[in-house]
Amino acid sequence: MEKMTREELYQEVAETLAHLFEADPESIKPEARLAEDLELDSIDAIDLIVHMQKKTGERFRPEDFQHVKTVQDVVDTLVRLTSDDKAA
Repeated sequence: MEKMTREELYQEVAETLAHLFEADPESIKPEARLAEDLELDSIDAIDLIVHMQKKTGERFRPEDFQHVKTVQDVVDTLVRLTSDDKAA
């Protein structure tokens, strides 16, 4: 599977938030807070991680996303975890 760019990852996260979790597309911005602004709970966050695993072909651990608060945090974490030079 070809590695997704930062822009593709952001687009995929935004589309997933809108479709899977019915978040208002107008509310989905990099600075949007997952819990407060988009009303995602911890189960939704796990579902988002699982969906992104399928899209990227990568395996993620929930603890990789422990400090994620915003849409941009999700994208930054995905970029870090899918980069070719990620830490082992």
